[in-house]
Amino acid sequence: MRIHAIPAFVDNYLWTLVDGERAVVVDPGDAAPAIAFLDASRLKLQAILITHHHPDHVGGVQRLTEHHPVPVYGPRGEAQAIRGITHVLDDGERIEVLGRRFEVIAVPGHTLGHIAYYAAGRPGILLCGDTLFSAGCGRLFEGTPAQMHHSLQRLAALPEDTEIYCTHEYTLANLAFARTVEPGNPALAAHARRVRELRDAGRPSLPSRLALEREINPFLRTDVPAVRDAAARWAGAALPTAVDTFAALRRWKDGFKAT
Repeated sequence: MRIHAIPAFVDNYLWTLVDGERAVVVDPGDAAPAIAFLDASRLKLQAILITHHHPDHVGGVQRLTEHHPVPVYGPRGEAQAIRGITHVLDDGERIEVLGRRFEVIAVPGHTLGHIAYYAAGRPGILLCGDTLFSAGCGRLFEGTPAQMHHSLQRLAALPEDTEIYCTHEYTLANLAFARTVEPGNPALAAHARRVRELRDAGRPSLPSRLALEREINPFLRTDVPAVRDAAARWAGAALPTAVDTFAALRRWKDGFKAT
């Protein structure tokens, strides 16, 4: 299986899984680039996978299925907000696409019904929408800090070689925040250099790998003393639990502007 990044909007990627002449598109917020890629590559669409209901993830579903009538998989908890879903999914269910079995993982936080798709293997594949980003995580539009922290911990428990296919090219901005939180982390400085080289060459910074995210992502490092202490200094208060630390980091990031 090959996985292609189709750019959309300003910073979205429509991840497209390809096996031979068959393809699956993830979160098609815009149908036009997906249709263009499928046609140019002479691929036959087999299915659409949806992680959550935001327009930049589902806005192209109707037009795409008009061109390619296929099953549309998505979260049961958000089915009423997503036009075109044909198969609703719950936490722990498994689906098979292109010969790979994907487990559905409920990851509320960014939205309440958000799901991710994980296929075991070497490497594993994680299609995580707007929950886990490289060096960051999604904003809490609907869920609570406790929900999002729990969701991230579920993803962090996957095998370390898991490849992370998130939906936005936010990596440089996320790294600027992460380096503010943990300026003494050498892995952050090294990765920032690699990402800058990729972006200057017009290449995606993604996918990331979970082993790397455990080293650089402050939202996965709430138990690391340097991260916990930085969050407490910013909050001006003690942060007795990992959820408290996560909540402070998320509020800090929401107002953060790189200098």
